[in-house]
Amino acid sequence: MNDVLRLDKNQDRRLRAGHLWVYSNEVDNGATPLKGFATGQLVNIESAQGKWLGLGYVNPNSLICARVVTRNQGVALDSSLLVHRINVALASRERLYAAPYYRVLFGEADGVPGVVVDRYGDYLAVQITTAGMETQREALIDALVKVLKPAGIMLRNDSSVRELEGLTRYVELAYGSVPERVALDEGGCRFEVSLAQGQKTGWFYDQTANRDQFIRYVAGRRVLDVCSYVGAWSVRAARAGADRVTAIDVSVQALEQARRNAELNQVSEQIELLQGDAFQILRDLRAQRERFDVVVLDPPAFIKRKKDLKEGTLAYRRLNEAALGLLQRDGLLVTASCSFHMQGDQLLRTVQQAARHSDRSLQLLQQGQQSPDHPIHPAIPETAYLKAFYLRVLPTL
Repeated sequence: MNDVLRLDKNQDRRLRAGHLWVYSNEVDNGATPLKGFATGQLVNIESAQGKWLGLGYVNPNSLICARVVTRNQGVALDSSLLVHRINVALASRERLYAAPYYRVLFGEADGVPGVVVDRYGDYLAVQITTAGMETQREALIDALVKVLKPAGIMLRNDSSVRELEGLTRYVELAYGSVPERVALDEGGCRFEVSLAQGQKTGWFYDQTANRDQFIRYVAGRRVLDVCSYVGAWSVRAARAGADRVTAIDVSVQALEQARRNAELNQVSEQIELLQGDAFQILRDLRAQRERFDVVVLDPPAFIKRKKDLKEGTLAYRRLNEAALGLLQRDGLLVTASCSFHMQGDQLLRTVQQAARHSDRSLQLLQQGQQSPDHPIHPAIPETAYLKAFYLRVLPTL
């Protein structure tokens, strides 16, 4: 039988509303001291009155000290439960996507806190970010093999988030074999990525829906793709009829793969690759009087923690201001942020401030969020992190 983790008085309201996290300051340390639990241990979470709230796992050394995995009494966290959760998630993805290229599991939103799984046809990239799920690693791999029958599974457990859980970082083959490069299809384009060495889990499926909208704006136009990674936005723009595409990224390795992806799609002649710091290259392009019809900004998260909000907001403003300075009189700015702490209205306000400083006017044409294979849990705002705005940029009206 699992031990009990009891909450302080009135600290169960968020869990009752549907959230899955327990913070260390919400625990009744007199009745159930956190230091008495082992890292990753399964616990029955109870209210101050002793009412059972759910089964979860605990990490006494983390600010988020427990996460609920089920609200059904009598259900265990084991391979059987994981198989069920994978099947439920898979049913949604298979309705939404014609081919097996998507995120299969998205953590809390799919009932598997601390786990994301991306699918590349016969291959899976898995990322475990919590100690509780690290203890369930073998059960998770077994469940994925049983449901999806992959040829290979790569564990990408090298995220810095693991350090907050007291976990080491590593990349490891967990099952079968995985080639140096795996293929995926998006929007009629073919791409190759590395599951062992690429950023995060190799590909950013969360932007797929936004790229689907983006390509309607690019035919016959000159496009600048800032923080291009392996060329998803650039290649899709070129295939959609963009006259010329310039891609910028700091990573030599990413740009080499972008070059390969351009070749795979027969658009090498349309794409120019520039390696270096994005801010510096944007300054250089401005000095060279270069101009673009469309600029895409898809940077990494500038705000990883709440305390980074002020500095990160300034970085978003500087980046957008630099992009605005490179746009033609009637251009399009596609600007995105994957920083959870930068809310959508705040990002839009920041871009508007950059526009006013640049003496430009904006029209918001449409906005986007993460793709539906990254579902949002209504009670967990942390699962809604990505926002994108499509903005027409005009001279001051």
